[in-house]
Amino acid sequence: MMYESRSEPLLPRAVFLRRLRRHGAWAFGIFACSLAVGMAGFHWFCGQAWIDAFLNAAMLLGGMGPVGTFEGNGGKIFAGLYALYAGVVFLAGSVLVIAPILHRLLHRWHLQK
Repeated sequence: MMYESRSEPLLPRAVFLRRLRRHGAWAFGIFACSLAVGMAGFHWFCGQAWIDAFLNAAMLLGGMGPVGTFEGNGGKIFAGLYALYAGVVFLAGSVLVIAPILHRLLHRWHLQK
């Protein structure tokens, strides 16, 4: 089991921070891979320069939306599918980072009862 149960004591601060760093590293890895896939897709399917592909992929992963217009059906389909994917990755990455903090707060609350 990854997290301690209600009957176990609260983790020491150093162990909790290590857990938080591990979750943050996983989230960063997911974001970095997703950014690379988005850049490649915008470059190859939409014909954008690498810097423009980076901008569009980063904006979509950040929840802002694409910049500019897309030429051709392939580029538009990729942009739409990547936008759906980026929304899910944004939520999943956020939850991955917030989960240890929320668990610690709830665990502390249960121990105080």
